Amino acid sequence: MDRQIATPLAFSPNMAATGGERRVRPTRGVRVALGAGAAACVVAALLPATTAGADVNSDRTQIAQLQQRIAADGAVVQHYVAAYNAALIKQAQIQTALTAAQARVASDQRDQTQDLATLRQAALDSYMSDAGDNASLAVFQTGSATDLAARQEYTDLASADIRNAVDKVVLDEQATAQAEATLRAEQAAAATALTQALAARQAAQGALAQDEAALGQAKGNLAAALAAIAAEQARQQQEEAALAALQSHPVTFTIHPSPGTYINPLQAVANLTPERIDQGVDYHGRGPILALGDGVILSTSNSGWPGGTFIAYRLTDGRAAGLVVYAGEDIDPAVTVGESVSAGTVLGTVYEGPDGIETGWADQSGDGTTMARNAGQFSGSNSTAFGANFSQLLASLGAPPGVLQNNPPTGSLPPGWPTW
Repeated sequence: MDRQIATPLAFSPNMAATGGERRVRPTRGVRVALGAGAAACVVAALLPATTAGADVNSDRTQIAQLQQRIAADGAVVQHYVAAYNAALIKQAQIQTALTAAQARVASDQRDQTQDLATLRQAALDSYMSDAGDNASLAVFQTGSATDLAARQEYTDLASADIRNAVDKVVLDEQATAQAEATLRAEQAAAATALTQALAARQAAQGALAQDEAALGQAKGNLAAALAAIAAEQARQQQEEAALAALQSHPVTFTIHPSPGTYINPLQAVANLTPERIDQGVDYHGRGPILALGDGVILSTSNSGWPGGTFIAYRLTDGRAAGLVVYAGEDIDPAVTVGESVSAGTVLGTVYEGPDGIETGWADQSGDGTTMARNAGQFSGSNSTAFGANFSQLLASLGAPPGVLQNNPPTGSLPPGWPTW
């Protein structure tokens, strides 16, 4: 019996024929019978299979999946951290080797300088002793022993020691240059590997951070869902306690209507709250609902109505004699088909279910169809002429009237229909 229905309501397979309407409540539930007969009460209960329970299960599944992903992400991060650390160590080793090679190059260069000086001194001695020639003179004109070796001009020099010195300088130059080139290539490769390892580590850490954030959100959703379930369970306990108190201390009242007169059928319903006028009049509350006048019970149930209850009885006296009254939805029936009732007879117990109750004028058959639907007045949530007429009847008997959804109500009453 939601006051904010904006679209036509969904019907079960036989709803279209019976006229029952499905009104969406903020929470959904199932009926739980606490007793039978006039004092029985039924409460709405959120069970684990409800939407909230499904959300909790979904959150728990998501959390388990995220925890698995985080464990896998952590392993990937550890792998790349190890690779990054290995690359750092490798780069440090190469740098150490390069520094050593550079030191060797510097030492070789000093040796080369010394050997070249010795070579020049030998050439000078050869030249000054008139044993030299232009080859000896060429030693003074070049700065490289390698150049001398390539031109083989040093072979004309008399000293074998000088030739050995030149050979040593040449070999040292070549070996050192090759070692330095190799180390620099390794250093470049190590720098590239280090950069790649750093990028991979950062990407893995980013994925881990995202998963941890999603895990935090999922845990928050789970906590909210559990809190909602706890709040709903507390509400149910309050309702059950109130209904238990109602059962242990039933409402007592004495009615002595005159023959042919009607009474307020809702006078014993506690916390009675009027809601919209539609096919009939909607209410919420809990407690006994009474027959408004003398009559005969035509039906007590219809699966096309929410809750499955549809109590219909034909009035046998008064201004509305021959017309059929219905009361349906969240009511636990206390009468049987064919039973004669009088004004004030307890028809059943209203419980605080998800739909509330609806009462109004039923079709003459009493099978679950309303006069408003028979007349084509009802389209899903609008106020009808038959609903407004029954609201006026209830108001004339002392009950709070329903709330009009549109004014004037849809449709009109048949000629001769009683007004109040």
